[in-house]
Amino acid sequence: MDEVAVFLEIRQRTQSGLLIIRQLKPESWPMDITVMPSLVELKNDEHCKTINLPPEVRIVPSSCRGLQYVLGDGLHMRLLVQAGVNNTKLVPALGDILKTKKSCTFYCQSCRESVINNRTFLRVLSLPGENWGDLVEEWCCHPNPFNDSMLRPQNGDCFLGHNYFLISSGSEPTGPSSEIPHSESLGAPCRSSGSGLNSKANRRVICRRCKTLLGEVHSSGATKYYFTEVFVQPSEEGFDMVPRSPFIQSVVAQCLEELSFARSTFRFSIQGTDGTTYILMWLLNSDTLLVESSGTLACSNIFTVFEHDMSSDLRPLKSQKAIKVLYHPCVKSRNKDLVDSWESDMGVHSLTFPSKTCLELLLILSQSNASLPPSLRWMNSFQVKK
Repeated sequence: MDEVAVFLEIRQRTQSGLLIIRQLKPESWPMDITVMPSLVELKNDEHCKTINLPPEVRIVPSSCRGLQYVLGDGLHMRLLVQAGVNNTKLVPALGDILKTKKSCTFYCQSCRESVINNRTFLRVLSLPGENWGDLVEEWCCHPNPFNDSMLRPQNGDCFLGHNYFLISSGSEPTGPSSEIPHSESLGAPCRSSGSGLNSKANRRVICRRCKTLLGEVHSSGATKYYFTEVFVQPSEEGFDMVPRSPFIQSVVAQCLEELSFARSTFRFSIQGTDGTTYILMWLLNSDTLLVESSGTLACSNIFTVFEHDMSSDLRPLKSQKAIKVLYHPCVKSRNKDLVDSWESDMGVHSLTFPSKTCLELLLILSQSNASLPPSLRWMNSFQVKK
């Protein structure tokens, strides 16, 4: 019975949950399963196991319905679940950090070397949408009154996009771990029509230590850094680096949430700086909480995204905030027809990240999908990730 695990998916808005008791083996039957507000108890003639839920999660046992055993999954049931609001962010939003006007240090997220030391920004402003120039032309009955120089950060400015930020190249002290090789240029042209930033003339910004692509220097004189590659924190605080996989998940989830809220956009094309489409993603919801236990090493094939050094039996269960997405991998020309269809669809928003990061994200999605109960891994030919 030690290998028995629970999977609880909670929707915060509806206060409903799907509880799956996994790894139930026929040789352990018959078994009594008792669901209480704060725990799940499993008992047979030989063993008894209690799985305590996180303190902020309370089940309403009398609401249990839809009880069924699914082969390969375990015992499914749906219940009302009262869950406290979890607003904790693994990686704070960059704008929130910079708007404090405190001196900040920028680190390469991959190797933890400092890229920019002790910078303070007087203005932290959000950039308009990628296609803002097209919208201006549609709405104005006279020539476009705006020009590209309005989007060029000056000394002390930081302009925030959805997946990157811009700072002035002229005022940026190139740190000991960043370099700008003038001989290298990004091969894929920028698709945004209103930014005035031509990627053909852009130069790479890479980490001197690990050679990770951090961003690019535009011909306009602004330096662009990708959120997924740079970790920022106040210089006065101690160094506290988030592991790579959880960092990528947190940053990409914030991008998808912000775009879906601001533009009612739920379909995304994840592209690399080489112009290749790596993933098609469809955001289903962003109010999910997950509670998982992984049993013992008997089910070591289960991958937990937020890994921990402590064994699962000793570690108390915690609720993890998650977004739920459908995705299609598009590497090696997979799903080419669907990629072509989405590229011509105005309802699809493209997000560009370094190509290596796109592959890392695809691996994370694949591992997360494999950790789900088999019946939850697919939906209408899409793979599911939580």
